[in-house]
Amino acid sequence: MSTIMEQARRGETTDLMRKIAEKEGVSPEFIRNGIASGRICAPHNPVHDAEPAAIGEGLSIKINVNLGTSRDIVDLDSEIEKLKVAMRYGADAVMDLSTGGDIDAIRARLLKECPVMMGSVPIYQTGLTAARKNAVVEMTEDDIFNGIEKHAKDGMDFMTVHCGITRETVGWLRKSPRLMDVVSRGGSFLTAWILHNDEENPLYKNYDYLLEMARKYEFTLSLGDGFRPGCIDDATDQAQISELMTLGHLVRRARDAGVQNMVEGPGHVPLDQVPMNMQIQKRFCDNAPFYVLGPLVTDIAPGYDHIVGAIGGAVAAQSGADFLCYLTPAEHLSLPDVDDVREGVIASKIAAHVGDLSRGIGRERDTRMAKARKNLDWNTMYDTCIDPEKARRYRCRGCTEESEGCSMCGDVCAIKIVNTYMRKEDGNHDC
Repeated sequence: MSTIMEQARRGETTDLMRKIAEKEGVSPEFIRNGIASGRICAPHNPVHDAEPAAIGEGLSIKINVNLGTSRDIVDLDSEIEKLKVAMRYGADAVMDLSTGGDIDAIRARLLKECPVMMGSVPIYQTGLTAARKNAVVEMTEDDIFNGIEKHAKDGMDFMTVHCGITRETVGWLRKSPRLMDVVSRGGSFLTAWILHNDEENPLYKNYDYLLEMARKYEFTLSLGDGFRPGCIDDATDQAQISELMTLGHLVRRARDAGVQNMVEGPGHVPLDQVPMNMQIQKRFCDNAPFYVLGPLVTDIAPGYDHIVGAIGGAVAAQSGADFLCYLTPAEHLSLPDVDDVREGVIASKIAAHVGDLSRGIGRERDTRMAKARKNLDWNTMYDTCIDPEKARRYRCRGCTEESEGCSMCGDVCAIKIVNTYMRKEDGNHDC
């Protein structure tokens, strides 16, 4: 059976491509050519009947929301509520990162309820299973690949796989002066596994087998950044760049096999290095879609990391990132609750929209808001803004819905004053 990428390369324009093109406001041929070249990916496992969507060059910037239980908090109803909130505020994708409770049942329920593309990190479950029996480093190669196949059969549209960590790069990591070493959970599992077993990373050594599996089940590889910097002091160091160089080779091998892929990017990066990181990734990975966590541009804002990530995400999006992974106020502190998820989604949506504007996408929404403000058309303002509920709540502070202005300016509203006198000058001019 042909993969989506192979169909595109044969010049076939499928219903999936047409639907994506309609959503993006581009031609079906643009989507087809992007998928064929690997610069656009359309994660779509046939088992999961998700809304067609795509990530990559020339498209609107997408955001991902991480959900899932932990060892200490296992509440499926809460995760479903978080999923609903994420959908309400415009998440384009969801990842299930559950590590507590019946992980298989949780994943199945979230997949059933999730209308957008969904991803996971299978090695989390594999490593936890090994740890509960003995130790993470006791995972076998079969355990790792069986875990991936299980998630594929369930219907995951994309999966994070940490293929770029190798024995050689782990050796370099031991010699490099890193403050935070490895902060990726999956990256830490494989780093420890390599050191303990003194063997090559199975996902790198048996990459061809992984590609066969991805072809069979039609899931997109999200090539994970196991050596992403965990603090700004570690940004753009040898460990991060060496892994990225390896991922560039793996991108090309996946394309040769007709397998869709994207590349995950750095976590903590000072603002001045964000554009450079985007450019390096695009160069090394032949313009593969780039999926970034944040980036977080300072380390000192626990409780506000959704804001820190939005700042970094906007600059990253302007500089070439295609897919932003949200952060919540609970990042580095706890499992997020429903309110944290809402705040995180909104912050990330703002960053994505700012990035889109810099690429000439989505300006009509800002124009609509400006016109509504000029006309003091509050209902259109609410309909246009990212969070209508919050906007209504704030405006009602000391002001009724019937009022023309707001409680900040009252009867000296600049817009109202100028509108009044412009009308006098222009007669019946319709503002």
